[in-house]
This record gives sequence, C-alpha cells and structure tokens, in this order.
Amino acid sequence: MSSAGRALIALLLCLTLLLCLSASAALGVGVATAAAGGAGTHTSLPVIERQVMCVTCKIPLDVAQSPQADRERAFIQSLIDEGQTEAQIKRALIGQYGPTVLALPSAHGFDLTVYLVPLAAIMALLVTLVVLLPRWRGHARDQATRAVDAPRLSSTDAARLDADLARFD
Repeated sequence: MSSAGRALIALLLCLTLLLCLSASAALGVGVATAAAGGAGTHTSLPVIERQVMCVTCKIPLDVAQSPQADRERAFIQSLIDEGQTEAQIKRALIGQYGPTVLALPSAHGFDLTVYLVPLAAIMALLVTLVVLLPRWRGHARDQATRAVDAPRLSSTDAARLDADLARFD
C-alpha cells in the first residue's frame, strides 16, 4: 500500500474516532444531566417546550397551537411554579402523557438504537471507503498503464490518419 493510501486510512480512522468520541460525549452529557436531575437549576416554560411534543399534534410544543398544547403548557407552568426541576417536570409529563411526550428518545435500553444505528452506518461507510478506495485507485492506475502500452501506429497508418485530419482543417 502506498504512503498516500496509509495517510488516507489514518485520516479516516481519526475522523471515525472523533465522531465516536463526540457522539459518546453527547450521550454522556445527556445521561449526566438526567442523572443529576437538573438539581439547583431553575427552568422555564420555553426551555421545556423545546424538549417536549404536543401529544395530539405530534410536533414540538413550542410551535404547537391547539387546545391540548395549551393544556400541556399550563401543566408545565404549574410544575415550574411548584419549583420542580427540568428532570422532575419531564418525569411528570411522562407519567401524565406517556413517553411519546418527549421530543428526543432516552439514551437507555432500546431507545439507544436511535443514536447508535446512524453511527454504525457512518462507520460502515467509512470502512467501505477505506477498503474500496485503494482498489479503485489501483484499477485506474492499471487502466492508465494499459493505455500507455497500447500498440503504436505504423508509419502508413499514421500518414493516412494525418491525411484524413488535414481534410477537415
């Protein structure tokens, strides 16, 4: 394998590692925040609205305009007025409306596949590129070599070709 091929593989491996680390860090932050329960943080209605769905409209609560969305907003505001944290409000919403009220699935159990399947697909594509790209480049080099090794024109054929081309000038 050429040095360019090794450099490409190293670059792709670094990008894959970076992608995995950023995804795991994002999941870890979400899990850590949920585990902490948002302790000591005061939340607001707009913050929660962006993270939950209207259960009848199936769109984010911050853009939903329906009586059900208004009832959800009132319920959330009453929980905020009681001084509940973001995690407590989300648990209360799940208890009231079910898990479909959350805009993003949890990072636990089967819901974790929502985050892992795209990562696996991207990694599979990168591995495919790492395997196939050197083959494609080698194939292109072989074709270029064959073109160079093509038989030369005889002097009579070259003269006839020049005469034919001269007629079109």
